[in-house]
Amino acid sequence: MSIVGQIEKKTQQRVVALFRQQLGYEYQGDWAERPNNANIEPELLRNWLLGQGVEANLASRAIFELNRVANDASKGLYDRNRAVYELLRYGVKIKPEVGENTQTVWLIDWKYPERNHFAIAEEVTVKGADAKAKTKRPDIVLYVNGIALGVLELKRSKVAVNEGIRQNLDNQKAEFIQPFFSTMQYVMAGNDTQGLRYGTIQTGEKYYLTWKEESSEGAPAENLLDRHLLQLCNKARFLELIHDYIVFDSGVKKLCRHNQYFGIREAQRYLRRREGGIIWHTQGSGKSLTMVWLTKWIRENIQDSRVLIITDRTELDEQIEKVFTGVNEQIVRTTSGADLIVKLNQPSPWLLCSLIHKFGTREDADVENFVEELRKSLPPDFRAKGDLYVFVDECHRTQSGELHKAMKAILPNAVFIGFTGTPLLKADKQKSIEVFGRYIHTYKFDEAVSDGVVLDLRYEARDIDQNITSQQKIDQWFEAKTKGLNDLAKAQLKQRWGTMQKVLSSQSRLEKIVADILLDMATKHRLADGRGNAMLVTSSIFEACKCYELFCKAGMGDKCAIVTSYKPSPADIKGEATGEGLTEKLRQYEIYNQMLGDKDPETFEKEVKQRFIKEPGQMRLLIVVDKLLTGFDAPSATYLYIDKQMRDHGLFQAICRVNRLDGEDKQYGYIIDYKDLFKQLEGAIGDYTSGALDGYDKADVAGLLEDRLSKAQEDLEEAREAIKALCEPVEKPKDTPAYLRFFCGTDSGNAEVLKANEPKRLNLYKMTSALIRCFGNLANELEEAGYSAREISEIKDEVDHFTKVRDEVKLASGDYIDLTGR
Repeated sequence: MSIVGQIEKKTQQRVVALFRQQLGYEYQGDWAERPNNANIEPELLRNWLLGQGVEANLASRAIFELNRVANDASKGLYDRNRAVYELLRYGVKIKPEVGENTQTVWLIDWKYPERNHFAIAEEVTVKGADAKAKTKRPDIVLYVNGIALGVLELKRSKVAVNEGIRQNLDNQKAEFIQPFFSTMQYVMAGNDTQGLRYGTIQTGEKYYLTWKEESSEGAPAENLLDRHLLQLCNKARFLELIHDYIVFDSGVKKLCRHNQYFGIREAQRYLRRREGGIIWHTQGSGKSLTMVWLTKWIRENIQDSRVLIITDRTELDEQIEKVFTGVNEQIVRTTSGADLIVKLNQPSPWLLCSLIHKFGTREDADVENFVEELRKSLPPDFRAKGDLYVFVDECHRTQSGELHKAMKAILPNAVFIGFTGTPLLKADKQKSIEVFGRYIHTYKFDEAVSDGVVLDLRYEARDIDQNITSQQKIDQWFEAKTKGLNDLAKAQLKQRWGTMQKVLSSQSRLEKIVADILLDMATKHRLADGRGNAMLVTSSIFEACKCYELFCKAGMGDKCAIVTSYKPSPADIKGEATGEGLTEKLRQYEIYNQMLGDKDPETFEKEVKQRFIKEPGQMRLLIVVDKLLTGFDAPSATYLYIDKQMRDHGLFQAICRVNRLDGEDKQYGYIIDYKDLFKQLEGAIGDYTSGALDGYDKADVAGLLEDRLSKAQEDLEEAREAIKALCEPVEKPKDTPAYLRFFCGTDSGNAEVLKANEPKRLNLYKMTSALIRCFGNLANELEEAGYSAREISEIKDEVDHFTKVRDEVKLASGDYIDLTGR
């Protein structure tokens, strides 16, 4: 008998043995037939509490309180789970008798992990919440002192781990066993080929994480699942992760990624010996939450500690405040350098953030002014109260060195940690290390892409001046951009295009760019369907206003907006009237006021950003100059158009605006460069570590950008091969009955047969969606990608064929409602 692709039960037996023999968990048994299984096993918890010396009366009351909170039907799963977590982490507060002092009953001994009772049970049958809810049976449940803190679904090696994730998500629905998850901290799924994926309650499938760690003693390299379990579920590690690395962030429960855990652990080692340093975690990898977890650790483990976070961007200041507020940590934003000195001279508040850079002015001047204000505000014999730890956000900026020196003089006893989401420039690297200290931990862009934390970026340099010159060129360009559309769609777009050409008649460079973007809006995946949106970076506020005016003329005025530092004031246009038409300042003032209407700039900007994030189909484009290119997190943003000379940090941070995850249909972020920042149009192919990024060491920006066209062709070929391989076993002549037998079974009316074939159907739906998506990304450029006319016809036939197969299988199986694969 083959030992490849063993049945799920074999994997489960091995995993149970691993928990018992290597991790030291006590085996409670197979609970398939055991009645009244629960997420709080009262006898196990009671026995442990009594063994810790807790009085019987207090133990009973603590268990009662935990059950009350865990089963509070008036609250949703998130709120119940949060309330349970508070009891687990901070203990149950009980007053033994009237007039007596409150006592804390600890449900877990966090300080000494080995004193807790770790146990597992398998095939844990759990009844639904009510008569309508269905019974479910998680494969393995992890109990600590009788409280279910982890659940694990296992799959055989040839079934994707995503199946186990979906099972976990199903189990959390109200119609199944949702109440069982009120105590759950880690929700896991695994198989032998892909290893372990972990999330928590209500974590979406795409946001499940993978643990990465160099193999250590006792962690066998030959089996990925075993290695992950040994590393993650080790008793001390498991409790540490729950105690120190969980946040409830504005309605979403979050666990840490491996880079955050090891970065913070290393920072703790540095701080214990009062040494500073630099944490470089690439854009989009959770730097703000790393700050939160490290701040909480400092507060809880270092006596009399205080934390000051310094930023030099309004957006970063607001983002940090939002993150800390979202996790119930009250952070105080200082209003000036003088206000900062006043607050540091008092013992509270313990958590502060201070903004240096008033947006829109010269950066080094801002630092000088900020430092000068600090010095002038110093009272005699000033000494900051408490044990101060200073986080400098985006410490890569050149002026951070001067700021650091000045702050060090004012706060000589403080420990400084620099955080950056971009690499250090070659010219600044040594200086930054001298200023802040060594790298504490690094997590580079290519690592984050590999881990699925952020998306890969696809780059294209567009020669807008060359493409759109004569009318003949314009017609050729239009045909090239729309050749993948069917005749009806092309005719409709051509009608709109004719109207747009009349509006954009003078063919200025900006009009060409606006026309190019408008065509993308009508033809590109995610932009056309309203699931994604875009940002345009212009070289000045006046150019931003001109672009906005052109988009308005083309009928997109209510779905685009300018976001800059400009605040129109009558003082700006004083003395501008010449009687010879509008000057630049007058036009800028007029266009901005028309856009704002009766709203002040702050309110308008806030509303526009919210619409951009929450309603991408209604706010399709933001036109910016400098603002929003750091600290602005919008998962919907898919395209970044650049018409500004940019380089190094500014460019790195800007392009990372479009690398955030956002559902299955967002595979990449796209960078469209109208300035040819990497001299691609001059013939230098494929090297994106030079040109506008040559200030960095090549190794630090490796893999940051990929050529859009060549990578799109690779993706299409991979999608074609994958779906053909899936359908290879289908019997000839590979007609409808043959496909239905393969994906639905010979007896498609049998629910069990359909269920058994469900994984194959899910793969078909996902692979078909991927094929359609990859074809759509290249449909207008198949010739440029190197395909012949015969190959193009063949590809189109394949897409049509597999789309029909998918639709027929959906109808035959009844999946057309539930299992869209999108």
